[in-house]
This record gives sequence, structure tokens and C-alpha cells, in this order.
Amino acid sequence: MLRTIHQSIKKQVIATIGYGPQGKGQSLNLRDNGYNVILGLRENGKSWKNAQNDGWIPGKNLFNIDDASKKASVIQYLLSDAAQISQWGVISKNLNLGDTLYFSHGLGIVYPKLTGIIPPKHVDVIMVAPKGPGGMVRKAYLEGSGINSSYAIHQDFSQHSLSNVKELAKGIGSLNIFPTTFEKEVYSDLTGERCVLMGMIQGAFKAQYDVLRENGHDSEEAFNETVEEALVSLYPLINENGMDWMFKNCSSTAQHGALKWSGRFEEVLKPVIRGCYDSVKSGEEVKEVLESNSRENYKEELDSRLKELEDSEMWQVGRKVRAMRRGNKEIIKDKKVGWHMGGRIVEIRR
Repeated sequence: MLRTIHQSIKKQVIATIGYGPQGKGQSLNLRDNGYNVILGLRENGKSWKNAQNDGWIPGKNLFNIDDASKKASVIQYLLSDAAQISQWGVISKNLNLGDTLYFSHGLGIVYPKLTGIIPPKHVDVIMVAPKGPGGMVRKAYLEGSGINSSYAIHQDFSQHSLSNVKELAKGIGSLNIFPTTFEKEVYSDLTGERCVLMGMIQGAFKAQYDVLRENGHDSEEAFNETVEEALVSLYPLINENGMDWMFKNCSSTAQHGALKWSGRFEEVLKPVIRGCYDSVKSGEEVKEVLESNSRENYKEELDSRLKELEDSEMWQVGRKVRAMRRGNKEIIKDKKVGWHMGGRIVEIRR
């Protein structure tokens, strides 16, 4: 029987597979919005216990991955990319005529030769991709603001995929949605996180911080002029008003310099970003990630690189600056005078 043609999404069983940031945020929002949602997780694992703490009940709306995917006609496949590959055999055998297979990232579908994820022709394959981490999906929903999401239809067996994907986007708390394709979502997402969202911004912060330190600026000045002012003062204004507004509302000295050097940075960075995009599109980036994830010592290597980032001087200073900003008394060395950092006494205003 073709279940999705005459049955609205709210009347179907939705199985959220995985309880990482997206799985947790989206399933809780769906549950709060009155959808019939269950979880499919590794039994008695860390996520299983986290789900129980959030009110999911084993045997009622919390099951192992096999049982959950059997019970549902809508499967939200929200495991990590590597876990999606390893669990695909379980999911694929439980996809029935007219079921909906839902993703929030298209990697598994876009690179089938690398992932082995090839859905059967008799199901709908859709995507809602929130433009933010799962924790923000939940936070924005609880605050009543929602978060932007893109949506895409890869396979429309039922001829009802468009209405279903929009309904699910609404159910997870997306107030504004825009269309894309699985391919475009993956290419833009992987490029973005490697460039202006994470990789490039870390590189830019580190480069300027290092140049200032090499020229005799102390650590807190280098951090404040590089990171703190950007994140706390300027980026929120750009978010609220736009970069054009920022250029119009700064000093003439800043205007001249920013206009001059933005063009130079664009010239230097565009070829780098183009190379990143081409590497993503060709599958080379994904192949590298999957090969890295499959190594026995992958977790140790990753933890080592993350620890190196965590222990870097710039982010050590950043932790102290943020703590002072929040008035964290644990780092105040002299409560009467202030906080001691880098040989200087910084007054703390109460």
C-alpha cells in the first residue's frame, strides 16, 4: 500500500535515526509540535541514555535502529555521515513502498560510489537542511524565532514530496525555507565550513594574531584587536545592518583601508575558495574524510589536532577574555583589584 498518498505527515510515524545535535533538536521540536515521532538509536549507548533523560521511553517511542525504521513510514536519517554508511543496510531493508527517506545533509546521496547509499526507486527522498547546528535548531524554536533551512527533493515517488518536505520543515521549527538540490546543498555546505564559516576564519584570525604578536603586541591586545572586537562589536552589527552599512558608519580612515584591502583579499582568496569548491565537487574532499574516518587511530589523531587548537595561545587567551566578559569569578586572582593577565592588571567593572 502506498502510505504517503492519502496520509498527512502528522498521521504518519516519523523515526528519527540518531540523537546527535540535529537528531535531538529536530525530534524534540517535532514531538513538541504534536508529530508522532519515535527514535532509533543504538541500545544502551550514550545517545540512548541522553534520550531517556529527555523523556523518551524505551518500548514506547525509543527503539533500536532496526525496530524504529520498521515502525516508521518517514525515516529521518540523521546519523553522522560515517554512521549513515555503516547503518545503511539496516535502513534500506526496512524501506517500504511509498516511504519517505529524509536527510539534513546530502553527502550520502551525492557521493553514492563512496558511501554505497542508493535508495530504492519506490520511496521519496527529501532533505531539510537547517542553516545552523542542531542545538541552535532547538534553541531558536524554544525562543519562537525559528531557523532558516533549505529543502530539496531528490526522488518524488509519491508525487507528494513537496508538500511533505515543507510540512516537515515547519515541524522542526523552520520559519523561512528556500529550495536547493542535494548537490548544491552539499557543495555549498562543505565549501562553507572549510572556508568562511570555519576553516578560513580560523586561518584569518590566526594569521593576524600571529603578525601582531611577532610585532611586539601582547597576547590580550592581539586577541582583542583580532577576535573580540570582531565577534562582540562588529559582526553583530554586520548581521543586523549589512556590510554596506558598516562601511558607511565607520571612520574615513577605516573606510579607505577596508576598501583597499578587501579587494586584495578577494584576489588572493578567490582562487583558494575555488580550489576548495572543485575539490568538494570532484569528491576528493569526501573521499579524504571517509578514508580518514576509517583509520583505526582516527579518533586519537582527531583529538590530538583539536587539542592543539584548544591549547593554542590565541584560544587560551580567548577563554580568559570570555570568562572576564561573563564575570567568571574563578579566574579573578585578586577580587579587590581585578584580573591579572599577561603581567597586567585589568580592572573589572562591577
